[in-house]
Amino acid sequence: MATTMLTNLINPQVMAPVISAKLAKKIRFTPFAKIDLTLAAGPGNTITVPKYAYIGDAEDVAEGVAMGTTVLTASTTTATVKKAGKAVEITDEAVLSGYGDPVGESGNQLAKSIAAKVDNDCYDAISNATLTYDGTSAVIGYDAIVNTIDMFEEEGDTPAAKVIFVHPKQVTTLRKDSDFKDINKYPLKVVMNGVIGEIGGAQVVPSRKVKLVKYEKDNTDGTITIVADTTTETTTDKHLSTIMANYVGALAVGDKVKGLSANYYACPIIMTSNTDDVDDTAALTIYMKRQASIETDRDILKKTTVISGDEHFVAVLSNESKVVLGKYKA
Repeated sequence: MATTMLTNLINPQVMAPVISAKLAKKIRFTPFAKIDLTLAAGPGNTITVPKYAYIGDAEDVAEGVAMGTTVLTASTTTATVKKAGKAVEITDEAVLSGYGDPVGESGNQLAKSIAAKVDNDCYDAISNATLTYDGTSAVIGYDAIVNTIDMFEEEGDTPAAKVIFVHPKQVTTLRKDSDFKDINKYPLKVVMNGVIGEIGGAQVVPSRKVKLVKYEKDNTDGTITIVADTTTETTTDKHLSTIMANYVGALAVGDKVKGLSANYYACPIIMTSNTDDVDDTAALTIYMKRQASIETDRDILKKTTVISGDEHFVAVLSNESKVVLGKYKA
C-alpha cells in the first residue's frame, strides 16, 4: 500500500518553475523590461551599464575637405544584485487535512510576494528618470499629460505608444476630463493589461505602486534623519522603509529629509516602442542572477514545514530617453 508523504505534496523542484512562470505575469512593468541573464552565466553580483551620449547630427562637408571627427563618449552606472525572499510555514494537519490547497496557496503567495518586490524596485528605478515634468501646481489632466509627453521631443509620423501609471485616487479626476477616452466607450488597442483608457496619447494604468511623495532630501536643513532599523523611530528619526513609501530617489541611513510644502504623485510615462526610432533599447532592464528558488525545511518537533522562496535580481533604468516622470499635485 502506497503511503503519501509530505515530499509528494511539497516538491521544491516542481514549485520553483511554476512560481517563476507566475512572476512574469504578476509584474506590472514586464512589458517595458528586458530580462538580462548575463549575471547568471558567471561569478559576480555587480553589473556595469553603459550609457552612450549622442554624437550629434551629421554636418555639411565641402568637396575635398576632410571630415572632422567626434569623440564617442559614454558614462556608466553600476548596479548590485539584491535578494528578495519570503517564507511560509504550514502544519502537517493543514497539508494533509484536504481543507483547501495550502501547498498551492503557499506557492501563489510566494510568487505574489516576490513579484511585488521586483515590481516595487522597477518602479523605483523608473522614478529615477532624468526627464521630469513639474506639474505640482495643478492636478493631473490633459494639459499636464501632454506637456509631460512633449518632453520626449519625438520626431516622425508614427509616435511611440506610451503608458502613464497613475494612482487610483487620480482616476476619478481623469475620468471626468473631457479628453479622456474610456476603454469601455472607445475601441483601443491596449499595450498591456490594466489599461482603463487613454488621454493625451498615453494609455492609463492605475497602480497603487505610484507614490504620493511627501518628502525631499536635504542633508543640510532636513528635519528627519534616516536611522537603522535597529533604532527606535521617533518624530525626527525614521527608518528607510518608512520614508521610502513617500519618496522617490536614492536614500541611505544617515541622510536627512524634510516634508514638502505641496505633496505630489510621481507618475511615470513610459515609451513602449517607436517604429521610427532605431534605438530599441528597453526602458527598463531586470538583471537576473538567479530566478526563483524554492527550498523546504522540517521542524520535527512542531511537525511543520517551512517553504521559502527567493530571487536574486536588480532592476535598472536602461534607457533614460524612454521615461518621463510626471509630478502632479495631490
